[in-house]
Amino acid sequence: MTPVNLFDFEPSARQRLSRMAYDYIAGGAGDEVTLRRNRERFDEISLQPRVLIDVSKVDTRMELFGQSFDYLILLAPTAYQKLAHPEGELAATRGAAAAGATMVVSTFATTSIEDIAQCSNARLWFQLYVHPDRSFTRDMIQRAEAAGCRALMITVDTPLLGTRDREKRNQFHLPEGMERENLKALGIGATRADHFKDYAILDPSLNWETIGWIRSFAKIPIVLKGILAPEDARLAVEASVAGILVSNHGARNLDTAPATMEALPYVIDAVEDRIPVLLDGGVRRGTDIIKALAFGAKAVLIGRPYLWGLASGGEQGVARVVEVLRAELEASMKLCGVTSIAGIGRDVLWRDVPRAR
Repeated sequence: MTPVNLFDFEPSARQRLSRMAYDYIAGGAGDEVTLRRNRERFDEISLQPRVLIDVSKVDTRMELFGQSFDYLILLAPTAYQKLAHPEGELAATRGAAAAGATMVVSTFATTSIEDIAQCSNARLWFQLYVHPDRSFTRDMIQRAEAAGCRALMITVDTPLLGTRDREKRNQFHLPEGMERENLKALGIGATRADHFKDYAILDPSLNWETIGWIRSFAKIPIVLKGILAPEDARLAVEASVAGILVSNHGARNLDTAPATMEALPYVIDAVEDRIPVLLDGGVRRGTDIIKALAFGAKAVLIGRPYLWGLASGGEQGVARVVEVLRAELEASMKLCGVTSIAGIGRDVLWRDVPRAR
């Protein structure tokens, strides 16, 4: 059966994946309370339809960090994509290119950033895990810039991996022949290490001074990924980064942390329009995107949905996921009576939605 929405891709993908691979992609931290909450919070928010407005044309174009986008759906950084498909990040990036989407490449990709950049004309951003070896971190950033990546998304919420019970039960590991290709300069211990020994790769000492150091030489806009607390959002503005991503790491780190849509209005209030705010976590419908924008987000990222598309249909599956979501966004805009991204504000929400303050 041809998938008609993003939820339809997961059952097909599950049939094709090993239990270990499926649980790695699907799972969250602890009892997965936050994982469920990411989705539930979207469902609790009601939209307000409007009528008798000419919606024969809608404009989804936007500007972000000096870049022009046809629409505001980006593909979030996800590790180990060869678990989902033999071509991994290459197939996903070609799918992104076919759909006109931006691909955020993970430090923990199973294909090098150079090979990913050469495989298509997709717009690329790069997600960075800061390594304790600062010279390696600098080299990794410069490799991403040389490969043509147009923004640097630094993960700031992962001094260590969260409590992931599914991965422990499955004794998660990278299958033979699969490596973290971007980490080869660190040796086999980094590329093939046990997943639960990533303390050798993740830097628990990462702090605001580190962000300042990266700003001193990075040539592309810096976005901090993993902001939930309003105070951290204010500090990000003071650190002069280009933007922030409201994210709870796909609910894979601290369980019972708030859903991203719960945190978003508080972060928006703290930022006061000084830098753009993006959001990921639980986005599955075009209506979800409108709700995120209504609260002040400038763009959204999806993760698991395009991995399900990758697993079930390769690059065509990835493109299809984006195309379905984009069509839903445009339909939802019309039914809410808005014809441009700029026209999406609080008035598209039903009146019972509480404000942050």
